Parts: sequence; C-alpha cells; structure tokens
Amino acid sequence: MAKTFIGPKLRQLRIARDLTQADVAERLGISPAYVNLLENNQRSLSVKMLLAISETFDVDVKELTKDNSAHVLADLRNAFGDTTLEGAAPDIQELRSAIDRAPAFVDHFLQLHRAHRAALRIIMRGGMDGRDEEMLHASPENAIHDIFRKNSNYFAVLEVAAENARRAIPVAPESLFVDLRAGLQKHHGVSVEVRSLEEMGESLRIYDDTSRTLLLSQALNTENRAFQMAHVLAFLTEGRMIAKMARNAQTDPERVQPRLEVELGNYFAAAFLMPYEPFLNTAEETGYDIDRIALAFGVTFEQACHRLTTMQRDKAQGIPFFLLRLDRAGNVTKRFNATSFDLAEYGGACPVWNVHAAFSVPGVIFPQFVEMPDGQQFFSISRTVHRPVFSAETQDRRLTLTLGCEARHAHRIRYAASFKIDDPTLYQPIGINCQLCPRQACSQRAHQPLFINLPIDANRRGSTRYES
Repeated sequence: MAKTFIGPKLRQLRIARDLTQADVAERLGISPAYVNLLENNQRSLSVKMLLAISETFDVDVKELTKDNSAHVLADLRNAFGDTTLEGAAPDIQELRSAIDRAPAFVDHFLQLHRAHRAALRIIMRGGMDGRDEEMLHASPENAIHDIFRKNSNYFAVLEVAAENARRAIPVAPESLFVDLRAGLQKHHGVSVEVRSLEEMGESLRIYDDTSRTLLLSQALNTENRAFQMAHVLAFLTEGRMIAKMARNAQTDPERVQPRLEVELGNYFAAAFLMPYEPFLNTAEETGYDIDRIALAFGVTFEQACHRLTTMQRDKAQGIPFFLLRLDRAGNVTKRFNATSFDLAEYGGACPVWNVHAAFSVPGVIFPQFVEMPDGQQFFSISRTVHRPVFSAETQDRRLTLTLGCEARHAHRIRYAASFKIDDPTLYQPIGINCQLCPRQACSQRAHQPLFINLPIDANRRGSTRYES
C-alpha cells in the first residue's frame, strides 16, 4: 500500500488557522515533534491520523490526499524552460523539493509566469490598450482550464452521478436521442422539441424551466442533440452539486463561476453518454481508434476525443492526452490537458506542427511525431471537425481538432503503428510560436525571437530573412 504524505497541506492548514505546532499536537493527541515530522514529510500518515486531521480541520479526506505534484512539476519544468530565463534551470530534485517544502511559493511563481505569458500574448496581438490590470488575471477560459488540469481532467463525483443517471434513464448508442427524449419526459416532465432555424436563430439550445420545455435547433445533428439533452439532464439531476463544485473552486463568481458550471455540465453529459469503464475498455481494445470508439457510443469524433482526455481515474487510467481545437487563424477555441505539453497550454502557432495541414484535406487524420526545444517528444493526430451550419453564409465552419500524448505512449495507438517510434529523424522540431522559439536555422520562422539574437550577415542569405 502506498504511503501517504501531506506535509505542505498540513502546514498550510495550521498557518491559515494561526496555530502553532503545539496547538495542532494538542488537538490531535500527539507530540509537537511528531507534528514537525509530519509537516516535513518525514513520517507517513496512518488512516486513523488522516481521519483525525480531516475532522480537526474540517477538510475532506479526498482533498487532503489529492496529489497534483505531477502536473505542478510539469508546469515548473515548462516555466523554467522559458527563454527569458538565463542560466542553468533547477534540476528535477530541486523542483520536487520546492513543491514539497514551499507549495505556496511555487503556486505564486506559476501564477506570475502565466501572467507574464498572458502579457506577451496581448502585446504580440496588438498592444496593451491600457489593459494593465486585465493582463495580470487569467481569462475565464484559462482559469477553467487550470481548474480542470489541477483535477487531472477527472471528477469522480460527476462520474458517479452520470452512472446513476444512466441507470435511471437507460440509453442505447443507436437511439440516444429517442431514449433521452423519453427519459426526460418520464422522469423530469421535460418535453423536447426540435425547432426551425427561423425560430431558434443563432441559439442551439434553449431550456425554459417554467414550462419544462427544451428546444433544440435543427442545426444540430443527432449526436449533438443527444449531448445537449444530457447537458440539461446534468442540471436537472445534479444542479446543486455542480453549483457547489463551482463555488468551492474559489474563483471569480461573476467571470468564471457561471462558465465553470457549464463546463462541469458538459463533463457530466460526456460521462453519461460514454460511461467510464466501457469507454476505456473500447479505447484500449481498438488501439484508440477514435472513429470506432465514436461509432460504438453513438457520439461525434470530437466528443470521443474530449472524453479520452478524462480517462484519469486512479488505478484505471487511459493514456494522458491533451486536446486542442483551433480555427483557421490559429485561435485556440477549446483545450484540455492531462500532460506536460507546453504547446497545449499556449496555442498551436508553430507552422511546423501539422495542425493546420488538416484544413487542406478535411476529414483526413494527420499523425505526427514532434519534439519541443527542451527535448520533450509527443505524438499527435489532427483532423477537421465541423460546426453547425445555419445558412449559405455559414457553410465552411471547419475547425481543426488535435489530440496528442507523450511519445512513450504512441505504441498503444493505432495511428502510430506504421512509424518506427525509435527513429530520431521521425520527430519534427517545433516550438510554441516564433516569438518565443529559440530554434535556429528554421525555414518556417515568421518572426524574430524576442529573447535571443539570430546571426545576421550582409554577405549571406539564410532560408529566412531573420537569420543568415
């Protein structure tokens, strides 16, 4: 059985309540010296002591034992790989020591680094326009992304709730819409109607709690109609729990909390349509063949990809994936990340990465092995997906969806089967974007890097105008 250490959390709880180690020792019935050992991770916790701490400080046991150190370590490595920092970066042991002994410092350092990156993005997109304060705060999208990532894109309570809801409303992949429609009417008195584009306008879903009526747009295909119905079911059955989860995230109640509730509802919907164990088993059996997975559960390619990023249940984990969805201009419109992939955090603006090539051949999957400047290697697949079409003016609303993981998992994925994974020439060197990329002699460079000087010689012309 794995040992449990919660030293930094215990220290934070004590300091937040203005207690000394002697005060904690008295409440727990142990010696101050033993409290000191616990806080410094020199003693593991027994179940009895864990329960005593939980009761004493009124903190949930799961919250005490939740371990985010792997994600925090990945974020620190990415931050110290920033080209604005000079000199040798701390090694892994130093970073782990900082996480264990100074978690508040690490958290604030990462917040500062995120603010720095946000400021750079705004500057590169056209200046600050007086938005000094805005630059220091994460956007709602980034805040929600961070909350999901801290939970490894997995919420056990929502999984259980979705499984219970599916038992109450049994559905089959080939008849999701019909089964959900009947279930909503029978168990919740909600009637579902599909309305014309003229009636719905730009809205895809409208739910009126007073009349208990759910209106869905004709623009939605069958799979997306089922997803929207499952989303409404989330709030009918677990609305209070979802609201509480959003409040407990301790984020901006006006800018972030409503959006977070929507995303948690989407999580429930995905878990309802694609139950955890059957979904993971199908993924493993098919070699993560996404089209076959989607067919097996009656969902879209994008819904299946999104669900794959949530397969992080303890002792029943799938491959840790990241997911990016981009438009033609390179804007990230959706992202989830269960990996250490820096590119998944800051966009897909590197032209060497083939995420944009998918637009040239819609519906075709583009596999690629890539390597970041710090040596991290990843495997990704990219394919176009479609948004609902409302009229002749909105015909081409394609986006590119990219799903990826660390290269060491690629042997489990069918799309990588034809590649020699151990061939170093297979990996394309990429970066976050040209302004932040330190690579030299890149024929795709579109901007001068901000923090390094590339060699320029009037007597020599390189492959780009930025380097001789």
